[in-house]
Amino acid sequence: MKDSFNNIINSETPVLVDFHADWCGPCKMLAPILKQVKDEMGNALKIVKIDVDKNQSLASTYQVRGVPTMILFKNGKQVWRQSGVLQKNDILQVVQQHI
Repeated sequence: MKDSFNNIINSETPVLVDFHADWCGPCKMLAPILKQVKDEMGNALKIVKIDVDKNQSLASTYQVRGVPTMILFKNGKQVWRQSGVLQKNDILQVVQQHI
């Protein structure tokens, strides 16, 4: 998983990674917001969902201690990070700064 994850985030296109868990209520609230963000951004943004229970080593590598945690990568570098639920416009504003 780690190799393919590194291939995904090493992209000129910004990649928003949503670290989540199935049992997490706020994660369920964030899912439709991220779909709206993807619908609006189209191919200008990739969104990847990572289940922290199934990918504990990846969550540990990026020091994800709470869910949901979103991390924005560009060219393999972490350019932004936020825990908790954000509204669509807040996420769009952050992503557009890194395009």
